[in-house]
Amino acid sequence: MYKSDRRNFLKTAGKTGLSLTLAYTLLKPSSLFAAAGAWDEKSFQAKKLDEAMKSIGAGTYEKSDAVKIIAPEIAENGAVVPFSVDSTVADTDSIYILVENNPSPLAASFEFANGAKPFVGTRIKMGRTSNVYAVVRAKGKFYVSSQEIKITLGGCGG
Repeated sequence: MYKSDRRNFLKTAGKTGLSLTLAYTLLKPSSLFAAAGAWDEKSFQAKKLDEAMKSIGAGTYEKSDAVKIIAPEIAENGAVVPFSVDSTVADTDSIYILVENNPSPLAASFEFANGAKPFVGTRIKMGRTSNVYAVVRAKGKFYVSSQEIKITLGGCGG
């Protein structure tokens, strides 16, 4: 009886291990969440707002009420500031979030496939009170909205 239970256990464990290995091989996180070459390292390494804007292609842009920011005016903790962007600009294909006074202004970058609703909700890290920009790209043009968010406790090491 004991050997039979042990044998069944080993068979089941072997099948489970093989299944997990196969699943991991086929569904690697890198292949699920990012297309090859999608990481734009240069843009995320920019140290000033205008450099970051140019690196994403937004050297010129227009302010737009079609880019809605949903965020608090005052955030208690700069390490986890809730921030959402909703775009009603037709054919939006990308949304970028930039924090003017952060050491690296580009906080997030999102791309949308055909027909996807251009809405993102995330939490950003802010070192201090700053203007935060939501930048939308549609048909090669850039549209921007901004909001100042006051921070009572810094999130970038302070």
